[in-house]
Amino acid sequence: MIAFYLILAITVASLYVAFRKQKPFFLLIPFLSVFAYFLFEVITFPAPFFETVKFIFNLGVCLFETN
Repeated sequence: MIAFYLILAITVASLYVAFRKQKPFFLLIPFLSVFAYFLFEVITFPAPFFETVKFIFNLGVCLFETN
C-alpha cells in the first residue's frame, strides 16, 4: 500500500511541476516510476529472473488462446 501512495504522490507532483513549468517531459516520470516498480518486483521475486519473465509473458498468451 505504501508503493501505491508513493506512486500517487509522484504522479501528483509530476503533474504540478509539468503544468507549473510547462514542460511535458515531467509527464513521463509517473510512467517511469511504475516501470521501475514493476522491474523491482520482478527482480525481488524468489525465482530465477528469466523463469519469472517467461511466466509473466506466458500468462498473456494463455489469456488469448482459444481452443
